[in-house]
Amino acid sequence: AVLVEAIKLYLEAQLMRAKVDSSASEYAMRMMAMNSANRNASDLIDHLTLELNASRQASITQEMAEITGGANAVT
Repeated sequence: AVLVEAIKLYLEAQLMRAKVDSSASEYAMRMMAMNSANRNASDLIDHLTLELNASRQASITQEMAEITGGANAVT
């Protein structure tokens, strides 16, 4: 009777351990996926910021060229 109870407790503990291991694995994978998504979003923000700055710089350069050209035409 004691051995049967010990076996039952052992099996319950093993099932609980399997459940906990499964949950821990799932949460670890979720965390890795979110870290990857965060990294990708940061990379995209950096890339888009560079594009925006280059576009803004080109626009300013164009405007300055037009102003300079207009000033040269007047003189």
